[in-house]
Amino acid sequence: MAERIPYSKRSDIDKIKSNWKKTKGLCNRKEWSGTIMRAATTAEIATNLAIREELQISRNLDTDFIDSLLLWANGIQGKFDRLLLPITKGTSRNKRFNRILKKVKEINKERNSIAHSGQFKNEKTARRIIVESKDIIETLVGEYKRAFNLTDIKKRRKKSTKK
Repeated sequence: MAERIPYSKRSDIDKIKSNWKKTKGLCNRKEWSGTIMRAATTAEIATNLAIREELQISRNLDTDFIDSLLLWANGIQGKFDRLLLPITKGTSRNKRFNRILKKVKEINKERNSIAHSGQFKNEKTARRIIVESKDIIETLVGEYKRAFNLTDIKKRRKKSTKK
């Protein structure tokens, strides 16, 4: 049996995949607030990947410096506003990233209402955030890793009560 890679040693892609799997599990257990938190976390990791691609791969900046910027930017909204959009300004990527900005703001708002105010969320909100997060993740990762797709999180069918 293959040895599991510690989470801290995983690539951003591997973190995205494992967090999306966790999102699906929470959704299947009808843990709506947890589903939103995990979906938002997965979208933030995708944002990290895009920033790393722009700064580390394209511009060859030091990993420790990039990590400090990611901490400073604080959250998906900060990473978009303070790093990703300014870094890609004037490019076709920037236009695509601006198209998902409204969704970024929405998932950030819902996530923060859980994390900072202790709100509980319902299935309708969780399913909307799943769809928005999936679009954000696939848009961001797809810019750097071709043919990247997440599995859909399908609505569970109610069991038939026919006798």
